[in-house]
Amino acid sequence: MTIATTGRIATLLLSLVVAGAVQPSPAAADGAWPVKNKLIGEDGGKSKDVSGIACTTTDGFPRSCLVIDDNLQDAQFIELSDGKLVAGSSVKLIDNTFKGKALELDGEGVAFSKGEYRYYYVIGSHGHPRDKDHKLDPEKDAEKIRAKIAASSQIVRFRTTGADGNAASLERTGQLREVIAAEPALRGFMDVRLEKNGLTIEGMAIKGDRTLLAGFRGPVLNGKCAVVLSVEVASLFGKAKSTDHRLHRLPLGDGRGVRDLASFGDRILVLAGPAADGPGSYAVYAWDGASDSVELLKDLPFDPKRKPEGLLPLDKTATGLRVLILFDGDKEGAPTPIEISGSGPQSSSCSTG
Repeated sequence: MTIATTGRIATLLLSLVVAGAVQPSPAAADGAWPVKNKLIGEDGGKSKDVSGIACTTTDGFPRSCLVIDDNLQDAQFIELSDGKLVAGSSVKLIDNTFKGKALELDGEGVAFSKGEYRYYYVIGSHGHPRDKDHKLDPEKDAEKIRAKIAASSQIVRFRTTGADGNAASLERTGQLREVIAAEPALRGFMDVRLEKNGLTIEGMAIKGDRTLLAGFRGPVLNGKCAVVLSVEVASLFGKAKSTDHRLHRLPLGDGRGVRDLASFGDRILVLAGPAADGPGSYAVYAWDGASDSVELLKDLPFDPKRKPEGLLPLDKTATGLRVLILFDGDKEGAPTPIEISGSGPQSSSCSTG
C-alpha cells in the first residue's frame, strides 16, 4: 500500500467526526422506525423486498427520498423524518413485458445526484433472474430468461425538484451491460446464476455528480475480492457511448460482496454482506471511491438470518455517524437506525491474484 493511500485511509473516520455533530434522537433506541401509509410491494401488498433508498440531501429532516422494491417496475417516494417514514406516490420506471406479463426491473440500488438537473438513479441487478426453486429451465425457458435479464439490465434516471411525486424527463439505458462485457474480470460471470458466483449488482452511488459506481454482490473474485465498477455517467446516458471504466477490488471479507453503496460527503459507505443466499455476517465500510482500500466502520449486530439491503446516512454524531439500515425480507424494510463510531485503523488490501 502506498503512503498516499495509507494517508487517505487514515482520514476516513476523521472526516466523519466534526465539531457540532448532532446526537442520535431517542427514537433510535426503540428499534425499527414506523412507516406511515404503505410501502407498496408485490401484488399491491406491503413491501417485503425493500432493496434500496436514497434522499435528495444528507442533512436535516424532513427529507424527500426514493425507495425501491426489487419485485416491481416502480419506485416510491417517501418523506423521511427523524423517527419515521411516510410513504407517498409511485413513479413507473420501466414497461418491459414477456407474453403480456410485466417484468420487474429487479431494482437493487438508488442514488441521487445534486448536479444541475438533480437526478434520481435506479439500477437493476443486471443478472440472471433469481430462481431459488430452479423453476427456470435453461433451454425451455431461455426466451423468458433473456427477457428478464434485459428488463433488469437497465439504469433509469429522472429529474426531480425533490417534491413528492415530481418526476420528469425519465431516461433508461442498457449501456452498462456493454461496459461489463468489456471487462475481462467480469464478462465470464454474466448471465450466470447467483449460487454459482454469478454477476448481480446490488449497490450504486454517484460520485461528484459525474461518476456512477456500481457495486456487485457477485461475483466475488478469488473468494475474497468484492467488485465495484466506476463509469462516467455521460458514457452511459450521453450520445457518445463508451465502455471506458475502472474496476475496483475491495477487501470486504471472505465470500462477501457489496449489498449497497451510499455517498456521504467525499466518502462512499459500503454495506457488505454474503454473496451467497442464506445467513451471514454484514458490515459497513468507508471507501474513498478511488483506491482499492477500505476502512471497517462497524460489524452489524443483527441476527445472521436477516438481510440488510439498504444503507442511508442520517447524520454525524459526536463519535462518528448514524445510518439507517433497511432489510430485505422484513415488512416495509424495518428501517432501523444504528450508530457507527468506527473500529480503528483496520485498512487492508485485496490481491488481484
